[in-house]
Amino acid sequence: MIRYFASLVSLCLLASAASAQVPAAERLRADLTGGASATQVLTQWCGTLGYATTPLVRAVRDRIDNPATPEIRALLKAGANETIGYRRVKLTCGDHVLSEADNWYVPSRLTPDMNKTLDTTDTSFGTVVRPLNFHRQTLETVAVKDPHTILRVRALLLTPNEAPFSLVVENYTSDLAANPK
Repeated sequence: MIRYFASLVSLCLLASAASAQVPAAERLRADLTGGASATQVLTQWCGTLGYATTPLVRAVRDRIDNPATPEIRALLKAGANETIGYRRVKLTCGDHVLSEADNWYVPSRLTPDMNKTLDTTDTSFGTVVRPLNFHRQTLETVAVKDPHTILRVRALLLTPNEAPFSLVVENYTSDLAANPK
């Protein structure tokens, strides 16, 4: 009998956590589709959630390679011989991982200083390319219901004249479903 009640309490807690994530995923989706930069949105969320005294989003890089597929090249309007850069990062604020992102980009469409910063620092992509005055075109958003991820977004980053220079696949973590402090 005790085991039954313990299981029932566990199920209730899981259901409560899942229902809390759905509204967070919906709010996050609205903020991301309405904003130009995921970094800016995450910085605002970090401040609201109280994850750091000074809300600052940092990109912690995973040093791996993931070559661009023909679909990625087509979305970026990149020729077969055009170099495609790749970065996988965890966007963090304080001790919290807010997003894990894959980013394919066309280095020739960025400035040499931007490419150097992307290659040598943990500065987020959105911060580095902000001078391009870019905007996001969301390709897909999917609410994810697992213990770690609440939302997956695929988006193109485009210059003001609609030239794509980056494709991102962002997995937003359950840390964003927490209640603000």
